[in-house]
Amino acid sequence: MYDPAFMRRALEISAEALTTPGTEPFGAVVVKDGKIVGEGINRSVMNHDPTSHGETEAIRDAARNLGTVDLRGTALYTSCEPCPLCVAAMLIAGVSELYYAADMAQAGQALGQLPESARFPIDVDHMLAQCGLPAPARSMVSAQHSAQDATDILERWAAKVGEPGA
Repeated sequence: MYDPAFMRRALEISAEALTTPGTEPFGAVVVKDGKIVGEGINRSVMNHDPTSHGETEAIRDAARNLGTVDLRGTALYTSCEPCPLCVAAMLIAGVSELYYAADMAQAGQALGQLPESARFPIDVDHMLAQCGLPAPARSMVSAQHSAQDATDILERWAAKVGEPGA
């Protein structure tokens, strides 16, 4: 269930970008059982990491704090509608609820006139279209190689992890 206090905290984190070099104004918190268990701000520039979005940072923080990668039963509050990368991370982690402030259109309007030197441009529509396609149909060069070798490793790992007492 939505709690405005958690959204306020996500927005407070987002506002830290106004005074913290190397961050961008995208803040998020992960909530479990009525308590914040993870927080994050976009540190892509600071960390030289294009995946260091506020949501992914909050998910990483929550997973470390809870000692698990299973975040089922959590809610994520974020200052802006998450991009496909962050949605994928939420789905992989099992985040159960999402609450966001600005939507992508509002964020695009607010940031759209920045020069490339100030912020790497992201074509959200292109990204959304590409994410649902199978690898060979995407616009980037994509070709499968060594499938059997990779499958063998996956099967050996699954057998090892599935052993009693593993």
